[in-house]
Amino acid sequence: MHNLLNEDFTGRVVVVTGGGRGLGKAIARAFVDAGARVAIIGRNEAMLGSAAEDLTMSGAGSAHPYPADVADEPAMIALAERIAADLGPADVLVNNAGINPWYRKAERTPMEEWRQIIDVNLTAVFHCCQLFGRQMLVKGEGSIINITSVAGHVGLARSAAYNATKGGLELLSKSLAIDWAGHKVRVNTVAPGYLETDLTSGLQANEGLASKVIAHTPLGRFGSVDEVVGACLFLASSSASYITGQALRVDGGFTAS
Repeated sequence: MHNLLNEDFTGRVVVVTGGGRGLGKAIARAFVDAGARVAIIGRNEAMLGSAAEDLTMSGAGSAHPYPADVADEPAMIALAERIAADLGPADVLVNNAGINPWYRKAERTPMEEWRQIIDVNLTAVFHCCQLFGRQMLVKGEGSIINITSVAGHVGLARSAAYNATKGGLELLSKSLAIDWAGHKVRVNTVAPGYLETDLTSGLQANEGLASKVIAHTPLGRFGSVDEVVGACLFLASSSASYITGQALRVDGGFTAS
């Protein structure tokens, strides 16, 4: 993925959660290609190390692995301080880490599963916004991009907890955008539709389910991670300096119908 906007992020610090694979790694690559120093956060230390090496070799900037569970509050407090000490305070935060729902009917969803999805997809994202947002508030500028989903805008079957987190994250982002606008800290969301990733491989392999998704998507296909990366680069760039509190849906028209 190349820097589509020709925006120079040299010298800027970008933090990407869930940056070791899939969409997160693709987002990190775009910022590294644009010259940024990118901190990638994830639970798998070996995967992060390999990803950071790969990203640094291919780009003008650099990638730095920071293993952590985003739902571990004490660990994330220490990690935010460490990243600031190593690389500098954050200029851009992309909250990409999240877990896929268990596809269960609401009445059969154990409370343990509900809490786990809420903890990772909503509470941990708020905490990351808080930790790295404080660094941006001191600097007097910054961009936070929260990766949500079409599930933040329409209801999906057997996904009550997932829908709740993504819908909550959309409104959380609007609230933060209002609170922090006076400090030039912008907060927006990118809401992907169904993408071709490891997490949707089972869905893609199920001909019946995949055909339903495609039939409901006006562009008639699953999206690619690179098609979401461009939205993140744009929202972090100077081209989006007057955009805050907004949701950019990269969904092939899924939520248009």
